[in-house]
Formats: sequence, structure tokens, C-alpha cells
Amino acid sequence: MTRTVRVIGLGIAGTVLLAIALGVWRGATSPLPGKGAVVDGLMIAEVVFGAALILLGSVVEGFGCGLSLGTHWPYTRNIVVLMLQGDPEAAHRLLATAVGLTALVLAVLNPSYMTFLGLGLIVATALLGIGTLYVLAGRAPAVVHGIHGLLAYLVFLNFLVGLNHPRVHLPPYLNGTIALHSVLFAILVGGMVTGQRGFGQPIEPFLYPQRASQWMFAAHGFAALLVIGTLGWLSAAYPVAFALSLVQATAGFFLFHGVNLRPKSPGTIVAFHQAMALLITAAIVLRWHWTIF
Repeated sequence: MTRTVRVIGLGIAGTVLLAIALGVWRGATSPLPGKGAVVDGLMIAEVVFGAALILLGSVVEGFGCGLSLGTHWPYTRNIVVLMLQGDPEAAHRLLATAVGLTALVLAVLNPSYMTFLGLGLIVATALLGIGTLYVLAGRAPAVVHGIHGLLAYLVFLNFLVGLNHPRVHLPPYLNGTIALHSVLFAILVGGMVTGQRGFGQPIEPFLYPQRASQWMFAAHGFAALLVIGTLGWLSAAYPVAFALSLVQATAGFFLFHGVNLRPKSPGTIVAFHQAMALLITAAIVLRWHWTIF
């Protein structure tokens, strides 16, 4: 474990602690009585947990730890020890467990369409977790990796929308929010790029796509342009999201070169690229404008 991995790991651990602190604060200050206050606190904690889980997944990819536990799933015998030693993949799986348990408690305390949908999405994401291992090992198609990433974002979105728009369910919200369509498509194709290139394999520079990984990267480039075009068209409503999409596209070029220079361990650029995607998603849902900064 390099110093960089440890620093990033400490940052994500701090995010998890922040999620717990925000949950306690939200529950303590909520105007709702008893159980309602607990649900309120768990909701905000689950949103931050979901974001931290996605970021931790990018650390796993960026530092070549995707198969650090082999294809053992969901746990291995010494997984807690490995997490304490700094293995991002072990931490990723244990944090995923925390996300699932929090969703289960929410479904019990507040049985509703939103909490049951969130729990179902988490179960589906977890079940595809083993599929991503087989994708990296070259035994499953890249689309499995893409769907896994898309489901992780849908979990994040489900609780973020539930927290900020409690009377709106996720499917109609997604249907009516055009800005998210291109973003989710780019997330799906981006996950497929990782799956298609395989574990520790470069995409290699190209002028015209010749291999499957290059065609997939070209598709992801088209998806990124679609995000920029959509958010540019809607920039009056989503100015921060549009600006972040330009930063994200720039980071994508650095990530492409990072993957080719160090295919087994591209580094922190993977986490930065994923962080931008999370911020774009949040900026759309929360309709961030420059006045809030």
C-alpha cells in the first residue's frame, strides 16, 4: 500500500465518519418526532455512504486492487484484517455491507416505495459485484461492469432524490429530468470501458478504433460530448453541472493517457474522474448555482 493509497483511504474513511456525524446531526435537529427523526438522519447518512462507496470503487480500480481478493465473494476469511491493513477492495465490500444494512433499517422503519426501491437496487448491485470480478478476470462481458456502475449511481440517486424531493419517486424523476439521461448513459459506457479493456490492460493510443476496447472508449467519448451538449443546452438551469462536465471531459483525456502509461495502476486520476461524475449528478439533482458557493 503506497502513501497515496493510504491518504486517499483516510480521506474516504473521513467521509464515512462525516456521513455518521451528519446523520446524527440531522436526526437530532429534525422537527419530526421519534422514528421520523431517525429516518431523516439515516437518509442523509445513506446518501454520503453511497457516494463514498462509489469513490472507493474508483480507488480499487485506480490502484489495481480489483482482484486483490481473487474471485472470492462477498467476503474472504480475513477481510477485516485486510481492510485495516489498507486494502481498498476489502474496505469497498465492507462499506457496501454498511450501505445495505442502512437501507434495510430504512425499509423497516419507513416502509415506502423509495426505501424498498433503494434496497432492491442495492441487492441487485451487490449480486452484480461478483460479475465485475469475472469481467476483470476475462470470464464475463463488459456490460456487466457497466450495469454494476450504473446501479451504484441509481442507489445514490434514489436516496438523494428521496431526501430532497420526498414526494417524488425515482423513475418519474429520472423520466422528467433530461439532464440526467446523458449522464447515466456516460456512466454506463464508462463502466463498460473498464470492463472491456480487462484487468491491467492498456487501451493504447489510436486514430481509428481497431480493437473492442478502443471502440468502447470512442463510444464513451461520444457519451461525454452528449453530456456536455445536453448540459450546455440546459446551462441556465444547471450552470455548475455544465462547468463540471467540462472539467470532467478534460480529466477523461488525462485518464486515457494514465491507463496507457500505467494500465495496472492509473492512479488518483480515476478517483478524480469519478468524483466529478458524482458532483455533476448532485449538481443536477440539487440544481446548484454559483450563488451557493
